[in-house]
Parts: sequence; C-alpha cells; structure tokens
Amino acid sequence: MNPSSIPTAQQKKAVLVTGAAKRLGREIALAFARQGWDVAVHYGQSAREAFATVEEIRELGSNAQAFQADLGQEAEVKRLFSDVVNTFDNLHCVINSASIFEYDRANSPTPLSFPSLQEHMQVNVAAPILLSQLMFDWCKSQDNPLAVVPEIIPSVIHLLDQKLINPNPDYLSYTLSKSALLASVELLAMDCAPHLRVVGLAPGISLPSGDQTETGFAQAHQMTPLRKSSTPNDIASAALFLANATAITGTTLYVDGGQHLLPSTRDVMFKTN
Repeated sequence: MNPSSIPTAQQKKAVLVTGAAKRLGREIALAFARQGWDVAVHYGQSAREAFATVEEIRELGSNAQAFQADLGQEAEVKRLFSDVVNTFDNLHCVINSASIFEYDRANSPTPLSFPSLQEHMQVNVAAPILLSQLMFDWCKSQDNPLAVVPEIIPSVIHLLDQKLINPNPDYLSYTLSKSALLASVELLAMDCAPHLRVVGLAPGISLPSGDQTETGFAQAHQMTPLRKSSTPNDIASAALFLANATAITGTTLYVDGGQHLLPSTRDVMFKTN
C-alpha cells in the first residue's frame, strides 16, 4: 500500500464483521453502513442471509462484499483476512461477533466434552485472536503506520458477554471460551499499541437464543436494574462508539442494562417460562 491510499480521518473506512449474516453481527454491519462505512460481511454457512445483508448495505450507499470462512480452521481465517484487505484497503476495524453458543454444564446430562470445548475455543478464542494478530501485522506493515494520525487508530472489537463478571455454571464451554477472550483484550492491547486498539464489548440478553420463547425472552429482558437489557441497536451503537473512540483500548464496555449487577446461579434463559 502506498501512502496516498492510507485512510485519513475524512476518508471512508471499512469494517470486517464476523458472523454478519444474522443476529447481532448483521445489526452491527448495517449500523456501520448507515454511518458510511464499507463492510466486509463474513459468514460461515449462512450464504443466503449474508448476500441479503450485502444487498441491504449497498442500498444504503456503502460498498459491501460477502466472505465465507470456517473460523474453526486456521488456514481459512488467514485466507479470510487476506481476501478482505485485498478488497478493502481502507480496513479500519475488525469486529469479532461470530461465536458458538452450545449448552453444556458439569452437573447436567450434557457435560463438557473435549470436542465441544475444542470447537468453542477454536471459533470463540483462537479465530478472534488470530484476526487481531493479522490486523496488527497489516497495520504495522503500512508505509506510513496508521497510528501516526491519532484520530484514525484502527481497532479490534471482541464481542463478549455480561456473564463474565456475573458467572453461572450454564454453558460451560462457551463461558470458558469467552473468559479467555476477555483476558486477551488487555494482553493484545498492550502488545499491539500504538498501531492497533483492542477492546471488548459485552452485551446482555439481546436476542432470543436456543429454545427460548418470545414470551420467555421478554421476561428475561426485563430482569435488570433498568428493567431492560440491551437491544441489538444498543450493541451496534456501542460498537460504533468504540470504533471511533481513539483513547479507548485494553478495556471492556458492558452494555446490558446493569444485568451483570444481579448475581444468578442459572443462566437467565432458565429463569423464565
């Protein structure tokens, strides 16, 4: 890349959102597009939904392209990043939204198994950290490092979970993987400065999951000090804020209506009808 192609504060920026075909990833991708960002839409198996998201983004006036990759495979993660920067040389942010969320618990008929833990760790921890390293190496390798202009220090945002400071034994493999990713925020932020910022974003219950009914979700969503947890729009707005907040790195923002302030021995999904 030559210096003339390096983004400035006024130039359009691009974001890679993993898991952008559906759910929170899709909402985040659309929110960035509404603010004028170009969007690399990653998907695993949801091709139809990914291309629909791309079309929506293009209708908003931003450039978008879909990229398929299995985040459980190191070679595919590397290929994904290479394909994205070859398409978007204005890449400014990576949002690690994709994750596995499968039930297991030590004291249950579905205890932790090696394959389940390994799959959660590959997709929820190894892939986001590898993408962070690749983003750091790419930023550092530019002719003029992006970080020389403080207004445009690029970022990696890890989507985490409020339960990391409000733990319960449900979803053991998922919780262990997200706990490891939380720990990586400070470690990566220290190692990647000044070229790259690394931050965490921890939602509360924002969308129905698993077998949860709409009624159960509505009840669970109100189980916070503010009588409401986070919405997809709340999370997308927070991600936009963090992507533009040059002074923030190495910390995690909890966007959950205060859900993490109410200790619980069970996941909120199991406290409703």
